[in-house]
Amino acid sequence: MESPAFIKRLFAKAPIAGSKADRHTRKTVALCHALLSERGEASGAALARQALAAYGELSGPALKAFFDVLAQEFSPDPQAVEKAAGAYRQDASQVNLIRLQQVVESPRQELFRRFNLAVGGTAALVEMRRRVLREQRTQPHWAGIDADLAHLLGSWFNRGFLSLQRIDWRTPALVLEKLMQYEAVHEIQGWRDLRRCLQSDRRCYAFFHPALPDEPIIFIEVALTKGMSAQVQPLLDPDSPVVDAAGADAAIFYSITNCQEGLRGISFGNFLIKQVAQDLGREFPRLKTFATLSPIPGFRNWLAATAAAHSELTELAGALAAEDWFRRAGPGTRTRTELMRLCAYYLQHAKSDNDPADAVARFHLGNGARMERLNWLADLSETGMARSAGMMVNYVYRLKDVERNHEAYAKAHLVVASPGLSLLARECLLARAAAGRRG
Repeated sequence: MESPAFIKRLFAKAPIAGSKADRHTRKTVALCHALLSERGEASGAALARQALAAYGELSGPALKAFFDVLAQEFSPDPQAVEKAAGAYRQDASQVNLIRLQQVVESPRQELFRRFNLAVGGTAALVEMRRRVLREQRTQPHWAGIDADLAHLLGSWFNRGFLSLQRIDWRTPALVLEKLMQYEAVHEIQGWRDLRRCLQSDRRCYAFFHPALPDEPIIFIEVALTKGMSAQVQPLLDPDSPVVDAAGADAAIFYSITNCQEGLRGISFGNFLIKQVAQDLGREFPRLKTFATLSPIPGFRNWLAATAAAHSELTELAGALAAEDWFRRAGPGTRTRTELMRLCAYYLQHAKSDNDPADAVARFHLGNGARMERLNWLADLSETGMARSAGMMVNYVYRLKDVERNHEAYAKAHLVVASPGLSLLARECLLARAAAGRRG
């Protein structure tokens, strides 16, 4: 292990440019340098524990200063990269390629690997990425830290290391409490709500990682029903009757929650949905339909922004200002008809770069689902009405089509939708106005 004198010298020299970071920041930086210079495994683990403990004490300006140092001091050496790149351009040998790969990799990645020698290191790195992600808009120079963490966590949390577990009343209370805490789609308001989620016509599954045994990575809640559900409140009602699961012909995935913000962008949903569908199919051979009942969280905001630029939508957007607008929007009314059409258009044609603007659509289409059916007033909660005018959409997972749909989306950004939904989108005011201009 490095001598106290060595760490003291690093402590004195650790540059915190442009700030008056306190001694905790300088101590943490010094320990990071010492950890990178250490060669022995046992002493490296001891230093990793010290470095993580020092990092855990940082907050506010001291934490920001530490991340600034990670971004500045622990990046690749530009001169070494340029030299190695030049050598590879002159001679594209394997030796030169390996050397280029070595110098391009930032010292941060090795530092993070060594952090992981300490007990709790993986959890600390997941939490570190959560902090970086939250500040990236105002600290764009931290992008390299995020990229290094995402690269390592993507390897450490690949499907081969994850175990699928069913959650039921035999699951430890610590994990059950975390399900209630993490639920991001439909709030679980206590043990009574949770009990209904785990009864015989319901299923809950989660992925776990051996480094985080009590922390679900992602979980999915499923209702076993007759037919594809069009409303979410009956699925959430703790007093709803328990049906005979053996008679169900549909499995409705009504909540999928990524629990760890620090693992954002690392996809587990595809593996989870397919494995759950396969497990349920073996347990209940009568199941024919595997579908979601999904929120459309960006629709109302998109409609408001779009209406400001398209006068043909002004009247419709104004109708939503009344508290009881939905009571006036009965079957066949213009408000209902046009809202359904516009929502279908939003899901299929509103874009963020080349992908759908709706984050939930990106998730399910990327996992190989087909956008199947739009449901009117499917979510009457305050959140559902505010975000999507109460509408929800079913995405269907046909296991034989999942890979083909995924490839179509990944390669060509193709939104795979049912004929009914495609027709709704073509008939909306925006589509008709665009067709008129082209005509």
